[in-house]
Amino acid sequence: MSTFTIGLVSVSDRASRGAYEDQGLPALEAWLASALATPFRTEKRLIPDEQPVIERTLVELADVAACDLVLTTGGTGPAPRDVTPDATLAVAHRVMPGFGEQMRQVSLRFVPTAILSRQTGVVRGRTLILNLPGQPKSIRETLEGVRDEAGKVVVHGVFAAVPYCLDLIGGPYVETVEAVCKAFRPKSALRPPASS
Repeated sequence: MSTFTIGLVSVSDRASRGAYEDQGLPALEAWLASALATPFRTEKRLIPDEQPVIERTLVELADVAACDLVLTTGGTGPAPRDVTPDATLAVAHRVMPGFGEQMRQVSLRFVPTAILSRQTGVVRGRTLILNLPGQPKSIRETLEGVRDEAGKVVVHGVFAAVPYCLDLIGGPYVETVEAVCKAFRPKSALRPPASS
C-alpha cells in the first residue's frame, strides 16, 4: 500500500524572505496530526506570492512528488499580490467549486469579510488541491467546521468530503479521527476499519 502523501504550501512574501516566522505550515501539520487516523507524510514548501512560482510548486507536488492531497495557505484575498487561486486554477484539470463555496460558508459564521476570499478546490490528475485561509484559527475552522455548545456539527468543514473525493480520483483510502472530523462516505464506499 502506498503512503498517503500530503503537500503543504505556505504562500507568503514576507515569511519566505524570513521577515517573520511562517505559521501556516505548522498549523496545517498540527491539524492533520490530530485529525487523520491514516498514517501520512508531508512535502512542505514555503514560497513567495508569485504566480509562476506557485504554479511550478503545485505541478511539482502533484506530478513529481505524487502527492494525493495538496493544501495551500495564504494568498486568497482580492489584493493584487494574492494570486494563489489564480495559480491553482491555471494548473487544474477539473475545478471543484463546492470546496470554495463551503470554505466561505464556514468563515462567514465568524467574519463578514469571508465573502472576499477566493479560495478554491481543484483536481490535477489524481491530486486534490485546496486553497485554505492564512490564519491558523481559520485553517482549523475551515477544515473542521463549526460545532454548537453540545459539540454537534452545525456547519461542516471541507475535510469531511476530502477522503471520499480522494477515493473517486484514485487516491488512497483515508480515515479520520471522528472526534475531530468525521469523514463522510456513502455506505457503498465504506471499508471495514483498518486493523491496529
